[in-house]
Amino acid sequence: MTRRTFLRALGLPVTASLLAPLLASSQAQGGDYRALVVLYLGGGNDGHNVLVPTDGLYTDYQAARQNLALPRSSLLPLAGSHIGHTFGLHPALQPLVPLFQQQRLQFIANVGALVRPCTAAQVLADAVEVPPFLFSHSDQTEIACGWIVSENPTGWAGRGLESLPEGLRHRNAAVTMGGMRTLVLGRRSPVSFMPVGGQRWWGYGDMANPQQSATQALLRMAQWQSRNDYEREYIRTLGQELEDSMYFTRLFAKAPTMQADFGPAGDPLVERLRGLASVLPLFKAEGLKRQVFLVDWGEFDTHANQRGSGRLTQDAQLARLAQALKAFDDSNRATGMDLQVTTLVMTEFGRTLRPGSGGGSEHAWGNHWWVMGGPVAGGGVTGVFPSPRLGGPDDSDPGQNGRHTPTLSIDQVAATLMQWLGLPSSRFAEVLPNLVNFPSATLPLLRA
Repeated sequence: MTRRTFLRALGLPVTASLLAPLLASSQAQGGDYRALVVLYLGGGNDGHNVLVPTDGLYTDYQAARQNLALPRSSLLPLAGSHIGHTFGLHPALQPLVPLFQQQRLQFIANVGALVRPCTAAQVLADAVEVPPFLFSHSDQTEIACGWIVSENPTGWAGRGLESLPEGLRHRNAAVTMGGMRTLVLGRRSPVSFMPVGGQRWWGYGDMANPQQSATQALLRMAQWQSRNDYEREYIRTLGQELEDSMYFTRLFAKAPTMQADFGPAGDPLVERLRGLASVLPLFKAEGLKRQVFLVDWGEFDTHANQRGSGRLTQDAQLARLAQALKAFDDSNRATGMDLQVTTLVMTEFGRTLRPGSGGGSEHAWGNHWWVMGGPVAGGGVTGVFPSPRLGGPDDSDPGQNGRHTPTLSIDQVAATLMQWLGLPSSRFAEVLPNLVNFPSATLPLLRA
């Protein structure tokens, strides 16, 4: 009997105490488990108010940001000097400060979509190739997720998972918990949709009860013979979706209850991260090796009312984000997954330094991301921090609104994380074609 069969055969709810011996017995089979969790902040989160310089650059930051500038006294100081500067965090990110101090959190400065390294002067002179459709939400979302701007709609994590050594590949490796999927979409393998709790009900069909008559009818539909390629593809996909629904539904039914305070119930981010933390140990116990989970959340297209206490201000969203991330990290430590889960927080592009007329900011380019977890070489900032001066050396906007040209490529972040999952460097070019244009394929984000 396989562990998957064994787990599915268990009829009792699994509490944390009941899960412990099961995890202990599965160490030999599941010890090589690694999961990358990608939290995508929709709309273009304003990184200028996430990681703020507190040294001499603060004067330029304050002058450029005007009414969006965070008071220096409100910033949460990050101990030490990093890439030549001192920094503070947005006050709403207080739950993340201990993770930085414990070297579990690393910031990535001025990262974005690039074809090759370039400077703001080259961009202004139209002397270098840049990604198409800059500042477009839909297009930059797809490009950030790995779209190569061709008929190939796949993403960097999906292609990377397919290029792992054979012993690390399996079904349910590419998982999305929301409406996005490009990042985890491969050329040949399916994407698994995992709503919190699993998708238990298909009409009257109960995925937790395969013997129920309505469920049996659905399963028979997935075995119908077909007359053409279209019908065969539909039936094949239906069968995979039913299998995934039954698998995830039964897994969630056995998952322990997480004790950490993720935030208010009903918030999609809270529910997704709490649910994901509860099932990660079960994936490991079943002997799965590598997984990438895509979690999308947030409304960060803050053209107006970016500051303040309103539910959709950046200030309020960052507070909910920090609480949920801290609880997710605490839960992974409590369940013994500490060294096997890495979380990347990313978004499609940055915002302008100069505020817009409505108390918000406009679409820009380079941005600040971060990685979190036990495998992270935290407590620092990677990259080159851009000048926060309008019309400065990193501003590639003709109107001098403060659109920073990235100095690190998304491809370099992707290569670093996929290499941690087991992607050989010899396969980088097929997964990330533009990576050959950069002097360093990977970044010092993770521990050796």
